[in-house]
Amino acid sequence: MFSRYKKQSDAQPVQTPAKVPETTAAAPAAPAPNAVARKPQAQKSAEVAGSDRDRKRKERLSEIKIDLHRELLENLNLAALENAEEVELRSEISAIASEVLESKNIVLNREDRTQLNKELYDEVTGLGPLETLLQDESVNDILVNGPQQIFVERAGKLEISDITFKDEKHLMRIIDKIVSAVGRRVDESNPYVDARLADGSRFNAMVPPIAVDGSLVSIRKFKKDKLGIDDLVNFGAFTEEMAAFLQAAVSTRLNIIVSGGTGSGKTTTLNALSSFIDDAERILTIEDTAELQLQQTHVGRMESRPPNVEGKGEVSPRDCLKNALRMRPDRIIVGETRGAEVIDMLQAMNTGHDGSMTTIHANSARDGISRLENMIAMAGIEMPIKAVRSQISSAVNLIVQASRLQDGSRRMTSITEITGMEGDVISMQELFRFQRVGLTPDNKIIGHYTATGVRSHYSERFRLWGFDLPASIYEPITV
Repeated sequence: MFSRYKKQSDAQPVQTPAKVPETTAAAPAAPAPNAVARKPQAQKSAEVAGSDRDRKRKERLSEIKIDLHRELLENLNLAALENAEEVELRSEISAIASEVLESKNIVLNREDRTQLNKELYDEVTGLGPLETLLQDESVNDILVNGPQQIFVERAGKLEISDITFKDEKHLMRIIDKIVSAVGRRVDESNPYVDARLADGSRFNAMVPPIAVDGSLVSIRKFKKDKLGIDDLVNFGAFTEEMAAFLQAAVSTRLNIIVSGGTGSGKTTTLNALSSFIDDAERILTIEDTAELQLQQTHVGRMESRPPNVEGKGEVSPRDCLKNALRMRPDRIIVGETRGAEVIDMLQAMNTGHDGSMTTIHANSARDGISRLENMIAMAGIEMPIKAVRSQISSAVNLIVQASRLQDGSRRMTSITEITGMEGDVISMQELFRFQRVGLTPDNKIIGHYTATGVRSHYSERFRLWGFDLPASIYEPITV
């Protein structure tokens, strides 16, 4: 049977263990005379019985799947799977599974058999239980808290999934499969790891003994379809007037920082802003995990690297940034500035690499400036605070604030310009903001975007570059 992918030399006959007992549902009880009065209790009992049957069914399928997965690993020629067609491989797995089930006298209905074959295919070629979530376009984040608890984020809200791993060994096998594919390892001596999945999704894992209740995994899914400016405007992330201003800012090579908290949409915003860059420019990107999806022709992508098991071979974002300055870039885009590389980023912005962009973690534009100051201090650079602020004010032109609001929506809540120094203080002016008004009964935020009435400090620059924005976009909206 299906010998192309089956091992020939060491194939052994399958030993038939004791028959797996079938779970038989109890016969329904005869209705009581006073059935109408007891209906709520009867419904509750039926729901409990149904839930118990589903649980036992899932447990039984899980046990069968583990046995079949072991049989597949023993019988399939894994070296030949790399060139196998999906349809052919699914057929092969289905045939082996049918043979094993028949040898063990296990009978499954069509639904269970289809589900079992799908899970076996995911175990052999993919990431097991996670594969279903990775293929679900509505899922943005996957968060695993041990083998029995998996949360997903949909539309900005966390919800628990009914998908689980068999046990900690099963979860660790999937983690090892991911990290070994990128040449890394995770164990007790190196209990945490950052990696990237084949589709570009960001992967982070921490294993016992550091993770107390089982391995912790977080996956930030990589969007296959890049969201453009028009998409974000349609989603309500910002307005057409704000988009027109941002187009002028990027096209006239202002240095921009996208600020926001975790999961606020900073990388999505940075991707959208990069769409305004002229295709003739040379762009170099530097990231910890490559997520940016630039559509320009001349793009050089760099990814930092952590040290190996021996503590050697590290390539930091600062190393990449220093080298990028020697590679004749027109613009440098740093996926996230979080450490000593801030010095080189500001130097690049100040020394002819206009139009550079990066993201930072901060809750407001003013907090973003404080974060830059703190990162410079943590880098060990001893400079007077006035000199530090002068460096920042001359390097950074615009701060775009992205936020994830309490209802899960992601919005560009503020666009702020840095206009220079006033004494020892960096001078800033807000041009656009999101004005919250209230909440709907289902806790959706009510609000609107408005200009502050302040004309851009760079209006003359825009005009000289051919972006003469109408004064009306700076007029505040009254509701």
